[in-house]
Amino acid sequence: MPQLVDPNFRRAVVLLLHHDEEGTFGLVVNRLTDVPVDSLCSSLEIDWNGGGEEIVYWGGPVQPDHGWVLLGDDEFDHQDLQPVADGVAFTSSPDALRQIASDPPARLRVFLGYAGWGPGQLANELAQGAWIVAPLASRFVFDEGESKLWEAVLRSLGINPATLVPTHGVN
Repeated sequence: MPQLVDPNFRRAVVLLLHHDEEGTFGLVVNRLTDVPVDSLCSSLEIDWNGGGEEIVYWGGPVQPDHGWVLLGDDEFDHQDLQPVADGVAFTSSPDALRQIASDPPARLRVFLGYAGWGPGQLANELAQGAWIVAPLASRFVFDEGESKLWEAVLRSLGINPATLVPTHGVN
């Protein structure tokens, strides 16, 4: 929402991967770094057999040296792969990344860092109207361009981004 002034999350689309009473974990899916995936893999001594055009995504401001992978759940099979939703799976396993890098699937995103909230923090931000919640669709993770993703998610909810105004929420 417009009142969310933190530059880390301005027009961010965050895929929530875990939420419970201890906190919330997610990945910002619409921000690129300037790091090529092949360079990241090389620094980890992992052979990247994909193209040189794949860029690492910025998953959020927490632990920017830790990596995460999202991929189409039907394109790869590994014991450390966790289903997120229909068409989306997740892992942080270096062994899984090594296997993925040997034959990268078409629907793949590699991230550094994550977005995290402490106990009750995200619930408070939602009550203040700082975020809009949308259902997960794999097309938003893999098919929409990152520069238009925020707008595409809003439009999928029937919201014209130009009509958003700051709100105080429902405190």
